[in-house]
Amino acid sequence: MAGFIHDKLEIKFLILYITARVIEPVPFDMVLDLAMCDEGVDYFDFSECLRDLVKTAHLTVSDDGMYAITEKGMRNSQICESSLPYSVRLRCDKNISECNRKLRRRSQVRASYEKRTNGTYTVRLSLNDDMGSLMDLKLMIVREDMAGILAERFRQAPERTYSEIMNVLLAEDPSDQSEK
Repeated sequence: MAGFIHDKLEIKFLILYITARVIEPVPFDMVLDLAMCDEGVDYFDFSECLRDLVKTAHLTVSDDGMYAITEKGMRNSQICESSLPYSVRLRCDKNISECNRKLRRRSQVRASYEKRTNGTYTVRLSLNDDMGSLMDLKLMIVREDMAGILAERFRQAPERTYSEIMNVLLAEDPSDQSEK
């Protein structure tokens, strides 16, 4: 068998290693993607090991399918992490770092819309950083397709939107130019 992971116990160590390092609870698919950093991990063994870790209270799974490590899991992860091959940990750390960057970004950039009673839509755009809220903007939009487009474009380039709003608000007033 190719890869450094050779049995279910090592897969469990790997799952604990991953869940101890992600910054928030994550869905099954994300844990699976991160665990596939080694060719010795297969889907069926992975699924069984993940279920076992929930049964033994090393992990919890929320109603919406998000997996999180428990204190028991954290203790065992710290004890067992050195059992994982160094090369697997290196690849895993690289993938977890990228995953955490995406999770952090998703929590900092929010865009949604909802229908109002009058048939229009409210689009809410918010941008946060580690210190708190940078922008929280609500806009009235007349069509749902337009609301969806605004939300998606904001998600793609929130800093640009923020910067352009700041530029408009800080620009010199054209009426001031005529008085000079």
